[in-house]
Parts: sequence; structure tokens; C-alpha cells
Amino acid sequence: MDKFKENSVFIISLLLTLIFILWGVFFTDNLTKVTNAIYNGSIDYLGWVYLGTTLFFVIFSIYLLFSKYGNIRLGRRNDKPDFSTASWLAMLFGAGMGVGIVYWSVAEPVTHYTAPPYGKGYTVDAANTAMKYTFFHWGLHPWAIYTVIGLALAFFQYNKRLPAAISSAFHPILGDRIYGPIGKTIDILSIFATVFGIATSLGLGAMQVTAGMHDIFGIPNTLFIQLIVIVVTTVLFIISINTGLERGIKYLSNAAIIFSVAILVLIMIVGPALTVIKVFFNTTGLYLSDFLQMSLRLSPFGKGEKWIASWTLFYWAWWIAWAPFVGMFIARVSRGRTIKEFVVGVLIVPTLGTCLWMSVFGGSALELVQDPGNRDLAKQIAENINLSIFIFFDHLPLSTLLSILGFAVVAIYYITVADTATFVLGMLSEGGTLNPSNKIKMTWGVIQSALSAVLLIAGGLEVLQTASIAAALPFAIIMLAMCYSLLTGLKNEAELHRGNKRSTQH
Repeated sequence: MDKFKENSVFIISLLLTLIFILWGVFFTDNLTKVTNAIYNGSIDYLGWVYLGTTLFFVIFSIYLLFSKYGNIRLGRRNDKPDFSTASWLAMLFGAGMGVGIVYWSVAEPVTHYTAPPYGKGYTVDAANTAMKYTFFHWGLHPWAIYTVIGLALAFFQYNKRLPAAISSAFHPILGDRIYGPIGKTIDILSIFATVFGIATSLGLGAMQVTAGMHDIFGIPNTLFIQLIVIVVTTVLFIISINTGLERGIKYLSNAAIIFSVAILVLIMIVGPALTVIKVFFNTTGLYLSDFLQMSLRLSPFGKGEKWIASWTLFYWAWWIAWAPFVGMFIARVSRGRTIKEFVVGVLIVPTLGTCLWMSVFGGSALELVQDPGNRDLAKQIAENINLSIFIFFDHLPLSTLLSILGFAVVAIYYITVADTATFVLGMLSEGGTLNPSNKIKMTWGVIQSALSAVLLIAGGLEVLQTASIAAALPFAIIMLAMCYSLLTGLKNEAELHRGNKRSTQH
């Protein structure tokens, strides 16, 4: 009985995962119906909640940056960061955006160009709007979500010496009840959301890797090859997680950033460099000037609701669904940073990096499709999102080299995300330990891969993706409570510092 109590979070989350796998495989239609109803209901009636909470997270993060709490260090006063700033940024960037930024950097601007949120498609205005909304969806809002959750988790782990678990962030509200059923329920829900978010991403990522192999090497793009990709990836990331955080994940993240920078530089050399620079400056201006309007944009009297639901609200729900996993990981690698450094590193630097990346890929792709002779190319990219980046490379000089580099970036980010997710699941299910055992990490690694393979075969991947996003709405509310909890904790910490100073002076 004691053993069950000790491992209850792991056992219950494993059982729930198995029940959902069986539901997804044998009753796919029923699961589709239920999850679609919940997801559509939350978007249609409570979309404003997503808009309001995500804007609040941006404001809250910026407040923390300039507040009196900025100099509080995550950890003891003399703690030094565990990782160099470059490796730290590389790791949080890989966990936060990773493969998604490669997947959507060409597809999203081109899709908005063909079907903009307002105005006519295939025009100069549509191109500017497309870039503005791409910055908006990948800029401050998602990184603010990660900032809030990552900072709350890091603060309670390192400054209050609480376990590395989501429930720890509620200590000022729940007290020691974080160790009881309420705390365990929060942790089980976090594991559940992480497993499904990652399993669906692994399945969808396998489809993109296979599409890339088909484009570069002519390997058939079939279900069998997709399953082989999952098996090979599983072997690779299990080898990597056994080498620990300081080696496997750090080296992979550094490699992904080096390849990403190489590809950016190459596109600037062979592509329209001047246009890219103009796109970056022009879109930054549009993004900043329309920031508030876009942040609160709904269409109560018009027909734009569908676009907002399909893009903005979908993204906000998706980022929130990923928040437990990414937040846990960012907290794990951020000991020794001050709050000011944390907010600059998690909110400002990745936003700038993402906008630069989007300008290079999106700006170059839009320059290409704006040619009247390439009208069909825009349609082709918008309809083949898995292949969009490779279609784009095919129209640039050195296309083979770019495709190989692009494929390497996708593959490395893909393994890195699986790696970091498995690490976080190990932390969550082993009572919040900072260094989970290899046995638990390997168990979760195999379960995640098996889940994505089974769902790929059964055709239930997108259903589970919808299910994990549907869970985002209650988590958005939980994150608001987390902000209150963090503020209370910081206030107490500041008072403690002041008290210590006074006693030293006397």
C-alpha cells in the first residue's frame, strides 16, 4: 500500500493513458465527437477567455521584468547558472518551439497570403498582414505563457525547496495540501496533458520527417516508413536521455541552433536578403503598432470568427496545452538566473529570434509567391504543409544543400522534443526529482512512441491533438491562479530579504 502511495502519480497517469489509448484506437469516432464538441464549445463561447488570459500573461511578464523582484535569484544567492547562456537559450528554444518553427515558417505566411483574416488575398496588403499575424502567433504571447509557468515552477523549486512538480507552484494557496489528493490530481493532469501533447506531436513530426525523406531521397512516403521513423527516433532519443541533461539534450539543442543559424545565413546569401531585412523592420513596426488590437481581436458583427478560431485561438490553446511540459523543462535548466535574466531570456530573446526566423523564411517565400507566374506555387504550399519548406527550397539556388540542412534541423528538433518531454515526465512521475531515473525515463519514452505509432495506425492522432487542446481552457484558469501564487511567493521572499538585511545592519 505504501509503495502504491509513493508511486500513485505514476500508476494512475499510466492507467489513464492506457484507457485513452483504447478509446482512441477502438472507438475513434466516439472520441472524435466528444473532443470536437468540447473543443468547439470552448472556442466558440469562451474564446475571449483565451484572448484575455494570454494578454494578461504578456503584461504580467513585462511587469516582473521591471518590478522590484527583478534581482531575486532563482536558487541560493550565490548559486551560479548550471548552463552557459548560449546553451540555456538553445535548450529553451528547442523545447519551446522546436520543430513547429520549421514546420510553419513557410506554410503560415503563405497560407495567410492566400486567405488573409481580412481584405483580399494575393495582394501586397495580404502579404503585410500575413507577416504581421505570423509574428503575432509566434511572438510575445506564447513566450509569455512559458515565462509565467517556468518562472513559477523555478521559484518554488529553488527558492522554497519544494518538489519539481506543477502542484508546488500552488503552495501559497494550497499549503501542504499540495502533497495530498489535490496536489496529486494537478500533477496527474499535467502528465496526462504532456503525454498526449507529445505523442501527437511525435506522430505528426514522423509524417513531416517521412515527407522530407521522400522529397530528398525519394523514399516512399508510406505508413510503414513513418513507423520505422518512430522506431529509429525512439532508439536515438533513449540513447540520448541516458547520457543525461548535461550531455544528450544540451548537445542536441546546441547542434539544432548551429544548423538553424547555418540555414538562415545560407538563405540570406542565396535568397532576397534586402527584402528579408525590410520585412523584419516593417513587420516589427506593424506588430508593435497593432499589438493591442490583434491581442483582443474578435469579430462580433462580422464573418471573421472562423479565421480567429482556426488560427489565433487554436494557437493560444496549443501553447497553453504545451505549457506544463515546456515550463517544467525551462524551470529545470534555469537555476542561478535572476528573475530579470529569466524574463529577458525566455520572453524577449526567443521572440526576437523567432521573428527573425519568420522574416527570413516567410519573407523569402512571400517574395517568391508574389511573382504572378508563381500563383499556383502559393496554393501548392498552402495545401501541402508537411512539404512546404522543401517546396520552398526547391525554388532557391543550392536547393539540395538547403533541403538536407532543413531535414537535419527537423530531425534534431524532433529528437530533442522527445528527449526533453521524456525527461519532464520522469521528473513529474518520480515525485518531483530533478534527476529522474533512467528506468522511468525509458518507460515513458517507449510509451510515448508506442502511443504515437498506435494512433498513427488507427488514424486517431488529430483527435488526440484536439483532446489535449480542449484541456487548455481549465489550464489557462489554473495559470491565472499560478500568477497570484507567484506574486505572493515573491512578496514574501522580498520581505525575507529586507528582514535579513536589517538584522545584518544591526
